[in-house]
Amino acid sequence: MKRVDVVGATPRSSLPCVVVMGVSGSGKSSTARLLALRLGVPFADADDMHPRANIVKMRSGRPLDDTDREPWLAEVGHWLRDRAADGTGGVVACSALKRRYRDSLRAAAPRIYFLLLTADRDELLARTAQRGEHFMPASLLDSQLAALELLEPDEPGTVLHGTHGPGQAADLAISSLDEVIAGEQD
Repeated sequence: MKRVDVVGATPRSSLPCVVVMGVSGSGKSSTARLLALRLGVPFADADDMHPRANIVKMRSGRPLDDTDREPWLAEVGHWLRDRAADGTGGVVACSALKRRYRDSLRAAAPRIYFLLLTADRDELLARTAQRGEHFMPASLLDSQLAALELLEPDEPGTVLHGTHGPGQAADLAISSLDEVIAGEQD
């Protein structure tokens, strides 16, 4: 796949794949879609990669376990690996709540950059309650918050609090990526 230049996108010679991560309602999909558009790279929503059994389980109000997540994380990892291999870069919205999940994604595509979106619990509940038809009910938010492991110092990425809208979050992510890319070129 050839990278398409988008008006207003910042040109880059070497772009890592970006995982916009966080719990349900943190703004992953909106921010990731906008970031991909601004960078002129492919976008994917990991929600679309869940096996049917995972969706049924979440719709019924039951949280996924690590066994449920394995095939899903493998699919997300394949998508990232393919974007890295074809040189397009890419942005995926994916919860990636635990370090071991992120390590799995980095094993598939080592140059991943993580953008962790956070927000207060009440704000997250309000957002998830407004989403309507999404398969992830607000009742599972507490299980996601309990599972969330913040980025560790050796994980390349940035943490942004949810008070940033998708546009500002995308701008801050681009600035952070520019610093990472500049550091790699030194």
